[in-house]
Amino acid sequence: MKTFITIIASIFVFGLVIFIHELGHFVTAKKSGVKVNEFSIGMGPLLFSRQKGDTQYSIRLLPIGGYCSMEGEDEESDDEGSFTNASVWKRIAITVAGAVMNLVLGFLVLGILTATGGSIASRTVAKFYDGSSTEATGLRIGDKIVQVNGSHVFVAEDIFYEMMYAEDGKADMVVIRDGEKVRLDGVTFKTQRDEENNINVIELDFAVYGVEKTVGTVLKYTFLQAVSTTRMIIKSVIQVLTGTVPANSISGPVGIVTVIGDAAGSGIRPLLNILSYISIDLGVMNLLPIPALDGGRLLVLFVEAVTKNRLNKKWEIAINVAGFVLLIGLMVFATYNDLARLFKK
Repeated sequence: MKTFITIIASIFVFGLVIFIHELGHFVTAKKSGVKVNEFSIGMGPLLFSRQKGDTQYSIRLLPIGGYCSMEGEDEESDDEGSFTNASVWKRIAITVAGAVMNLVLGFLVLGILTATGGSIASRTVAKFYDGSSTEATGLRIGDKIVQVNGSHVFVAEDIFYEMMYAEDGKADMVVIRDGEKVRLDGVTFKTQRDEENNINVIELDFAVYGVEKTVGTVLKYTFLQAVSTTRMIIKSVIQVLTGTVPANSISGPVGIVTVIGDAAGSGIRPLLNILSYISIDLGVMNLLPIPALDGGRLLVLFVEAVTKNRLNKKWEIAINVAGFVLLIGLMVFATYNDLARLFKK
């Protein structure tokens, strides 16, 4: 039963974020007069297709991707409605539309979770639990936490996230106390460590005030939560690239499916929370200036817009192919990490 739930939940999450992403490309391309040859959900062998106008609408076997294949996108074409013949600003709009749609989907799902959940957590300390180490090392009731270890705190969850990477369960904080900023050095949290002496649990020994729900506070919190999630994703990429976090921590499709399955088994809210994170993650990652991703193409298009010189199509195709090979290699490596973790259990 758990396997069935995992499969259905994974298809739902992957299918929705991919559909929304490709829909962004598709609608913007159509509005820009660019011919779309195929709009596909899924990759690999064809399961179903229907031709309508110039476009073939397809569903393919593997629910791990999709594409919006435009005339002249990855090949030379003299067609009047080709991607190549569209103005540079139309090509930029088409390219960025997929990632923007993913960010919008993530924002909407976060908004639903915020509006239908419990009270909104503030960043202001309401009370301490018995034996609180944070109170003993500087925090006070009424303190509004605005920074942890130099990072701005957008939402209450940021406090926990920043402490995960703090050394020895200690952090330098900046709080608003009686209307003034106060710096607190060495605020100590209770932690638990795993067999390798890594911090794996942080015990927050204080509670924060709730914020009254209004349309305004829900929208504000949702926006801040989306900003926080985006920053967390970017930080994670930087940590892997700089070696702060080991490369074997990278997860691929197998790991994501496992997380989705666990979330689905816990209820609809955890599943929607994972959906919002994956959608924002896809949007952010696609905007990175890496060949074969939307961000790589955007970089080339912005250079063209500024210099008024178009990169030779053969060079653009070669760069995208090289980037695609790199991404496939990264996916294989991430999948290996996922399988290695599974077999260790």
